[in-house]
Amino acid sequence: MKTLEEVRRQLGSGEFEFSRHAFRRAVERNISEQEVREAGAAAELIEDYPDDKYSPSALLLGFTSGGRALHFQVTFDETTVTKIVTIYEPDPEEWIDHRKRR
Repeated sequence: MKTLEEVRRQLGSGEFEFSRHAFRRAVERNISEQEVREAGAAAELIEDYPDDKYSPSALLLGFTSGGRALHFQVTFDETTVTKIVTIYEPDPEEWIDHRKRR
């Protein structure tokens, strides 16, 4: 299983792929590949899903150079690239400090 450090490195260097769902969400929400790289490079783990349906995954929080908060759900599969399952800006009505569910 990949480590958080490996996932960060892959996100930061562009070694990632979007699920079909994540790609649609990124387009709808105007999230660029550059923002994914910036936010992913130093992302922190905020929720761990070791028993997720298809493979272990986690919810990460990262910030772009412009300060935009992004949540990424990524798989920790041993694949050549990190797969982003979904991506979005955390809603302040649902999250405290982007890190804890209300």
